[in-house]
Amino acid sequence: MAYEFKLPDLGEGLTEGEVARWLVAEGDEVAEDQPLVEIQTETTVEIPSPAAGKVAQILVEEGKVVPVGTILVVIGEDGAAPAVEKSTPKQEAPRKARATPLVRRLAQELGVDIESLTGTGPQGRITEQDVRGAAGGGEPAEGRREPLRGVRRLIAEHMTRAHREVPPVTWVEEADFSGVDLKLLVPTVLKACAETLKEFPELNARLDGDDIVYLDRYDMGIAVQTDDGLVVPVVRDCDSASLDDLAAEVARLAESARAGTLKPDELRGSTFTVTSAGKLAGFFQTPIVNHPEVAILSIGRIAERPVVREGKVEIGHTGYVALTFDHRVVDGARAAEFGLAVIRRLEGT
Repeated sequence: MAYEFKLPDLGEGLTEGEVARWLVAEGDEVAEDQPLVEIQTETTVEIPSPAAGKVAQILVEEGKVVPVGTILVVIGEDGAAPAVEKSTPKQEAPRKARATPLVRRLAQELGVDIESLTGTGPQGRITEQDVRGAAGGGEPAEGRREPLRGVRRLIAEHMTRAHREVPPVTWVEEADFSGVDLKLLVPTVLKACAETLKEFPELNARLDGDDIVYLDRYDMGIAVQTDDGLVVPVVRDCDSASLDDLAAEVARLAESARAGTLKPDELRGSTFTVTSAGKLAGFFQTPIVNHPEVAILSIGRIAERPVVREGKVEIGHTGYVALTFDHRVVDGARAAEFGLAVIRRLEGT
């Protein structure tokens, strides 16, 4: 009996997922609970096989985004395509091109002979790109092409939505970081922001339709660069956690982000975001608001620069603080007051 395995409901309101990587191939024998496929949502989730048997058909190729409930794979001999009998070369039937019904329909619409194509997908499967490439009249494509997949696809979607929906303004000011232990820069900034947000609740909010929702928790996103792209894990309760606890949690989340082992709930529910790229940060940045938040604070490169203290020029460790905010929710004067209050806490004044 064939078993049709569908993309399951992964919770948290997710309605679709990307097939990031198949861990089996057609013809493989799989055991129940054996790792079957990796699905990319906000993070990568490994899904085990719900049944034992032979992998008869893989219906969704790697890199495709499909809605919950889509049949991904058929397990069991009943779902297999008719087998080609092993015989001498003269007696072998021509091998039928591997392609999903959707790809076959596209080939028919574009007038492409799908049997003449060489597939570039898993197990030689014909992909949509193969068909569209063949339909392009044979003109060579310029440059090397890579599909937008995985974390990079999610980043593109998220940034596009933020840019489309949020009218951003960026405020920038210099700060003296001489009194800050730069090894604890991010947790120190998290603490300063969380304490200041209590005085400026409109920056710890979100716009929901015609309502501004003021949040009474201080769960801060931290931007972490990984080999796959930028991810934003969430540090919880930044207002009540100690600096040491924040430092430990920041280190743990950053390590998990780079290893690709973050859990979905570690990437959701932030109320405000902090970003700092250290030596790569540049003079200052104009960061993009992490939708649906209404503000994000970034720290530019901190370096030795001349500062004036009590009328004298001295050498201090200074950098620029940049605050991008959603002007629908936050007024410019309030954003500036918030930024200055954060700087006063960082400078210990």
